[in-house]
Parts: sequence; C-alpha cells; structure tokens
Amino acid sequence: MSSTAPFTGGSADMRFLFRPPAAEATGLLSLPWDRPLAEWDPSRLLEVPQRGISRHVVRFVATGGRVFALKEINERLARHEYALLTRFEEEGLPTVSVLGICVDRSEDQEAILVTRYLEYSMSYRWLFSSPRAEHSAEQLLDTMVELLVRLHLAGIFWGDCSLSNTLFRPDAGALAAYLVDAETVERHPSLSPGQRAYDVDLARERVGAELLDLQYGGLLPESIDPVDVAAGLPPRYEALWEEVTAEQVFGVDEQQWRITERLRRLNDLGFDVGEVELITSPEGAKLRVETRVAEPGQHRRELLRLTGLEVQERQARRLLNDIVAFRAHLEQKVGHPVSESFAAHRWLAEVYQPVVAAIPRELAGRLAPAEVFHEVLEHRWFLSEKARRDVGTAEATKSYVAHVLPQTPKEITTPSVRAELRPDA
Repeated sequence: MSSTAPFTGGSADMRFLFRPPAAEATGLLSLPWDRPLAEWDPSRLLEVPQRGISRHVVRFVATGGRVFALKEINERLARHEYALLTRFEEEGLPTVSVLGICVDRSEDQEAILVTRYLEYSMSYRWLFSSPRAEHSAEQLLDTMVELLVRLHLAGIFWGDCSLSNTLFRPDAGALAAYLVDAETVERHPSLSPGQRAYDVDLARERVGAELLDLQYGGLLPESIDPVDVAAGLPPRYEALWEEVTAEQVFGVDEQQWRITERLRRLNDLGFDVGEVELITSPEGAKLRVETRVAEPGQHRRELLRLTGLEVQERQARRLLNDIVAFRAHLEQKVGHPVSESFAAHRWLAEVYQPVVAAIPRELAGRLAPAEVFHEVLEHRWFLSEKARRDVGTAEATKSYVAHVLPQTPKEITTPSVRAELRPDA
C-alpha cells in the first residue's frame, strides 16, 4: 500500500508516492523537486565519500536523523524498481530499502527514486582504496556470489549483477552484500538453469571489467589478476548453488545425524532453513531442504529477543558467544545457575554498553557499534596473547579507542552521523 502527496513547483503539480510510515517523508517536502538533481544547492546535500559510481544522477540528503539517496531515472524504470524493492524488503531479501518516488515533475523531467541509505555500507571501490583495505577480491567475490545465489533462489533474475550495483557492509570481520540497483531485475516463480547461467555470465563480464578499471587506477594489488578472479565467479557460484539445493540420499539408520549435519552446514554458509522434507523407502532416505531466501536471521533474532539489539548475522553470533562466556563467568562468581535472560541483561549493561559509550564523539559512526564491539574482542585477544594474561574488556576498549579506531578513515563515517556532526546541523 502506498500514499501520495502533491508537490507544487514550477508550472505543474508533482506527486510523491511513498510507503508507510509516511512520517519519514515529511522532512523531504521542502526539497526543490521541480529542479534537476544536478542543479540542487550543495548546501542542501550530504557528501558520501564511500558511495559507488552510478550511471544516473544520484544525490544524498539528511533529514530527521536519516539519510536518503535520490536517483533521477526514467519514470517507467522508477516505478518498476519501486515495486520490486518494496516486495523484496517485505520478503526480507538483502536489498536497499525504498521510500518512494517523485513523478510528474515539471518540464518532463525524469522521476526521482528515493531509497534509505544503507548505513555503514561501502562501495567496492572504497573497500579497495581505503587505508584499511584488508578485504580481498576473493572475499568480495564470495560475498557477491552468496547474494546472487540468494536472489536466484527467490526467482530473481538480476540482469546487471556487478560490484557497482552491490553495497558491502562489514559484519564481524567478514562482509555482507546488498543489491542496490533493480532496474534490470525480473521476477519469476523460479529460474531455469539457462537463466541462472546467463545471469552468472553477465556478472563475470562486469566484475572483470570493474576489476580491470581498478587495476588501471592503481587501486588493485599487483598480485590480483582481474581476468582470473572474474573467471572464478561461475565455479564459485555453481559450488554454492549445489551445496544449498542438492538432495541427499542415505541409509535410514543415518537420517538423524545426516539431517543435523545438513542443517548445520547451511547455517554455517549463512542460509536459514525453511521446510525440511524426508522421504523414506526400503532403498534409503531422500532429504530435500528448502533454503530460505531472506537474509540470515537465526542469531539476529535470538540476540534481539535477549537484548533488543538489532545487528547483522555474524555480529549477532559473535555477541551471543560473548553472552555465553559472560554467563559462565557470572555463574562461577555467584555460585549458582542464572537464567539466560538475566545474564544477557547484565552483559548488555556491564559489558556491551560501556564499550559503545567509550567511543569518542569525534570517532562516532566510523563503524557500527556491534562491529566496534567485535573489533574490541579481537583486540582483547591480541593484547592478552602479548601480555600472556587476560587483559579484560575495559583495558582492551581503552587501548582500541586510543590506537586502533582512530586509524579508521574519517571519510568512512556513516552519513547519518556525518550529518549530525556538520556545523549547520
């Protein structure tokens, strides 16, 4: 369901179609929608250094503590992308979140698609050009292949899968990938092997070209061959697709541990499990597992239930492991068992929140709070190994804030925090 609001500008009325909750759109009403995006006053806009390259005019604005990306695009494509992104978000797929579109602009201008900025995300170019560019081309490729498999499981033919159309978020030392551009996307009940193969081949060509562009710009390590890396995309895709969709046949006496093993492996790969079908016969048992296409959420949901924290999947797994360790320490200290919820409440107040509160204002927003906590735990292990003793979280936090976090480029500060730190904010 969508709502419409009229805008008056120039000689014609404009319409802004937006998704509820409509309150998010109110701060955008004063923008000069009657003028081309390229002519908007820079003082009304927000600079986002870690953004990617777009074939369209794209601008960013901040209002009400939120940041929005505005893309000028043909109205038919804007409506197509708006409808698809709306459905994808409702299904929990890893895509950007759409707010609305502005249409019927004066002088036959193109429509403007409005999406919510994906906080703490980065383009592939920024990941390679950043002083902290510890992520390899292979890691980006694996992350993008996982995204493509997830979309194909949902019957989504991308048609323009590339590094440029993907945003990456740090997730407990790894990366999570999100679809940004859905202009060429087609939705089907399911994809044929030929459709999947064509989409993968398009991705191979585009990734190769993008890596060559990085190489020409001196942003790619000499050890990386763009053609070889791109050529590795199809076999990586096929291996992952086979692993998450293959049916298994085994003896009836093996079924319990085989099912457990299969489900654990899918979770380790970052996929949730839907319906499990087991067909038994005298010859053996056939296991068919429905792989959920939504973003992985098993650990995220558990952490949210225990603490109210909304983080990414790998971050949630890391935080839950720390809660388990804290609970064991707490039980040893008090001399009797404590409930999981009680331990989580104490951990949140005594361990997690002090780490987040220790981040100085001038360093805020460079990494998501949960990613900072993950890095503090990594730093604690490093310091403990060096000192041959457990230095504790408080000491590790102090050292991390003083010596490690400042090395994160200032430019990477997520736009919503950047907006708060502006002198005119």
